Amino acid sequence: MNTLIELYDERPVENVLATEVFKPERTVFLCPDDIAHDKKTHERLKTYFQHRGLKTELIFFDMSIYDASKIKRQLEIIFEKYPMAALDITGGTDAALFAGGLICSKADIPVFTYSRKRNRFFNIQNAPFANELDCTIKYSVNDCFLMAGGALRSGRFDNTNLQKYIEKIEPFFNVFLNNKSDWQRAISFIQRVSKSVKQSVPELHVDAPYTVKGERGGLIDAPEAVLSDFEQIGLIKNLKIVSGKSVSFDFSDHQLRNWLRDVGSVLELYIYKACLDSGFFHEVRTSSVVDWEGTARHDNVTNEIDVIAMRGIAPYFLSCKTCEISTEALNELAVLRDRFGGKWAKSVIVTAKRCRSITRHRAGELGITVIDADDLRQGRIREILEVLIRTQ
Repeated sequence: MNTLIELYDERPVENVLATEVFKPERTVFLCPDDIAHDKKTHERLKTYFQHRGLKTELIFFDMSIYDASKIKRQLEIIFEKYPMAALDITGGTDAALFAGGLICSKADIPVFTYSRKRNRFFNIQNAPFANELDCTIKYSVNDCFLMAGGALRSGRFDNTNLQKYIEKIEPFFNVFLNNKSDWQRAISFIQRVSKSVKQSVPELHVDAPYTVKGERGGLIDAPEAVLSDFEQIGLIKNLKIVSGKSVSFDFSDHQLRNWLRDVGSVLELYIYKACLDSGFFHEVRTSSVVDWEGTARHDNVTNEIDVIAMRGIAPYFLSCKTCEISTEALNELAVLRDRFGGKWAKSVIVTAKRCRSITRHRAGELGITVIDADDLRQGRIREILEVLIRTQ
């Protein structure tokens, strides 16, 4: 095979996987009319393959996605032009697959497919090169977004040096579990006494009154017990509290300052570590921003994803909420999963609250796994991830 014929699919990985595995001289995409003439889509695919080190020529043919007879004629034209071609029937519409079946029934052309559950290719007809061939490709988080025309941007935390803080994550989470009811007020206090500043290196020292005004005008007293716990586990130091009068302390460093000024960071970091500790994933990232257009324009649509974990070619999107799960949060997670992973991806929403049955039902309808407060307290993260992986 020197030419691969792909039935263009809305799911990004189905358009690129076979090209990456078999490395043909050219890949011919049979596309809906709008994609066949969309230069931006063509350039995105070319950019992706260049990023992956592939020099495959890309050719785009338009087709009527619901007219099997027209698709069949287009396939006949392509096979006549490229007699050493093979057809991948992993993706595409039902009409395209039916048309592929029609032409295969009359000609001994090579046809193969990929099984997601078994993670291997299979020879459907005259394609021995694909016969029970295991897929050994592992995508990075960046690959996952790039193949869909997006790009990965930096989020709130620097993933490159998180490993050196890994031993602080679980103690940080334990402080959260022991102070859940006061967590919002505790972090709000820290935010108020260490306001964001424009300088690139914020001040680590804090001198503050014992009582500060909250965002909505209420008063917040210094969370003495929580601050003491933070000092004990090394997130702050030099803590001095004069009850009812003043508070002073130093953040241990700028990374930890960021952690303590963000209400949701504790849960994100805990889930990040749980994914690492599970051993199921070859890459895990937290606080990643996806640019949907991949062009870094200020007006592009972006979303922050709390945790992304990669297992082979499959992305796992995990959204973390210290509050109750909203319908909006479920819908947003489902859209991100479908846009950047499709049926290959898995999605999980984590809440520090007990999940209501109606919310769990809605999540199930969207194919989203729920991890709630009971699961967190009982340490069931790895068990839930293992079950999710078995259903891949």
